Amino acid sequence: MSTKIRLMRFGKIRTPYYRIVVTDSRKARNGLSIEEIGRYVPGQEPSIIQVNSDRALYWLGVGAQPTEAVTALLKVTGDWQKFKGLPGTEGTLKFAAEKPKKVVAYEAAVKAAASEPAEGATTLKKKAQEKLAAKSAPAVEPEAEAVAEVAVEAVVEAVVEEVVEAVVEAPATEAPAAEEALAEAPAEEAAAE
Repeated sequence: MSTKIRLMRFGKIRTPYYRIVVTDSRKARNGLSIEEIGRYVPGQEPSIIQVNSDRALYWLGVGAQPTEAVTALLKVTGDWQKFKGLPGTEGTLKFAAEKPKKVVAYEAAVKAAASEPAEGATTLKKKAQEKLAAKSAPAVEPEAEAVAEVAVEAVVEAVVEEVVEAVVEAPATEAPAAEEALAEAPAEEAAAE
């Protein structure tokens, strides 16, 4: 019986992952295997390659023939160089950087929220006052500043009152018109009959 070290495919259509298995060369690609010696996930950056070096070296020593793809993976991990006695047994395998823990990100967000100004919520009225004060501030003397603040407050209050009245009155003016239209519709239907 000739044995092969090859890849057994798993996963979805566009997201495969593989097991590195030792199997009889006459078996199907995803058929019964003798032993699983590693795994390979190409869809990530860098790819995940995990090989049980002791078992891979054992099967290579017994005479199992790796496929081209498995040979390339064994060269990356350094197992092929160990088997052949070549330099470079450390391989060229890259490891992904560790992801920051969610707890650390949460703590950073809490610190950022705590460092925000504690003056309270900013409202439209405050923003309008700040804008008007900023525009008139450079050319105004201290005595005129008090007058400007009173004028700004009066303007802001007038604008707020207009907006509130418009919002309150809009549904009130539309409702009678709608009621009149509804009242006219039955009268027209009765006239048509």
